[in-house]
Amino acid sequence: MSKSASEIVQSERFKALVKKRWQVSIILTILLFVIYYGFIFTVAYGKTFLSEKIGVYTNYGIVFGVMTIILSWALTVVYVLWANNIYDKEVDELKKELK
Repeated sequence: MSKSASEIVQSERFKALVKKRWQVSIILTILLFVIYYGFIFTVAYGKTFLSEKIGVYTNYGIVFGVMTIILSWALTVVYVLWANNIYDKEVDELKKELK
């Protein structure tokens, strides 16, 4: 059963897929902003805390900076895994309906 592109675009399945993609994107974007700006505000207003030593050579500022980078990479991994395992499969099924 072949459908036209306009039929697929107006289908509930397509609309649900677009809605889900936006939800995932917005959630991950908000998390990234919280992580990044949380670190920036801590640098701006918590300098004494960030300068406290952990061990001999490291302080909280370095640890929080590294964690900011690692968490941003982790959010990217979450998105890629979601896109590859869920989103792309649904897109492929919708493409098959065009043929």
